[in-house]
Amino acid sequence: MAAPKVMKYAHFQPAREDQPMHAAALKFKACMEQATSGSVTVQIFPAGQLGSATNALEGLKFGTVEMVVSHDGGISSVYRPFDVFAIPYLFPDHATAYKVLDGKFGKDFADEMLKQTGIRLLAYADNGIRHFTNSKHPIKTPADLKGLKIRVQPAPVFLTMIEALGGSASAIDWGELPAALSQGTVDGQENSVTNIMAGSLYQSQKYATLDGHVYSLHAYLVSDTFYQSLTDTEKKAIDDCVIPARDIHRDMTRAQDLSAQKVLTGVGMEVYVPTAAEIEQFRSAAQPTVVSQLKKSAGEKWVDGLLQAVKEAKGQ
Repeated sequence: MAAPKVMKYAHFQPAREDQPMHAAALKFKACMEQATSGSVTVQIFPAGQLGSATNALEGLKFGTVEMVVSHDGGISSVYRPFDVFAIPYLFPDHATAYKVLDGKFGKDFADEMLKQTGIRLLAYADNGIRHFTNSKHPIKTPADLKGLKIRVQPAPVFLTMIEALGGSASAIDWGELPAALSQGTVDGQENSVTNIMAGSLYQSQKYATLDGHVYSLHAYLVSDTFYQSLTDTEKKAIDDCVIPARDIHRDMTRAQDLSAQKVLTGVGMEVYVPTAAEIEQFRSAAQPTVVSQLKKSAGEKWVDGLLQAVKEAKGQ
C-alpha cells in the first residue's frame, strides 16, 4: 500500500477551537482524511509555525508547503492585485460580499491568480470588518480624524486611505502595535473586533467607531503543483472539503463582527455607530483616492470589475 500523501497546512491563529482559522483547519483535516480514505493526511501548522505569511506563500509557489490560509496583506505580497479587496466602504454587508466572492468575479480572480503564481485560490473567508479606535475623542465624521496619528498595517493602500480621510498614517507591524498605542507613538489604529480583543488594544484605546471601512479577507490557497499530483478523487476531496471549512471560518468571524458593539462596550470602550449619511461622508472622502491608486497598482480590470460586481450584487 502506498504511503499517504502529506499536506502541510499553515495558518496564523492560535491552535484553539475558538479561533476561526483553527476550527476550520480541524474541519478540513477530518473531511479530507475521511474523503480520501487516508490516502492524504493533513498536518496543521498553526500560529505561523512555518514562518510569515510571505514565507508560507513562497512555499506554496516552490512546493515546500501544500496549503496556506492567509490574510489579505500576506497574499498581496505575492500577488499585488489582491489589494483590490481593500477598497474602502466596498461591501454594505456580509451577504453582498459572499455573493461577489463566491460568484463570477471571485472565480475569475482566482483563475488569473493561478495563472500568474501557480497558487490555487479555493475559497474566500472573513478576516473581520475593520473599524477605527483612538485614545483622543469619538470619530463620527472624517473631520474627526484630522490631527490624529493612526497606525496602519504596512501596505500602501491603507496609508492612502487614512491620508484621504484627513488623518496622519503611520505603518507599524502588528507585534509593535500595543506598545506604540500605550506609549502614545500613535493615537489610534484600525482593525477588526477580533484583533482589537486579541491584542488587548482596548487597554489604551477609549473610543471605537464601527465604520466598517474595509472588509478584510482570508483566503484558502493550495500549491497547484501539489494539486496536480493528486488523483481525481483526491482533487475532488480538496474542492469539496474546503467549503465546510470556509463556512465555519465565515460563521465564527461574522458572529464576532455582528457583536462588535456589545464586545467593545463590555471592555469599557465608548462605541459610536455612524449613520448612513456619515458613512457616505467617509466613503466619498476615501474611496475615489484609493480607487485611483489601485487602478495603477492592482489594475483597472480588477478595480472596475469588482465595483461592477458589487453594484450587481446589490441589485443596482
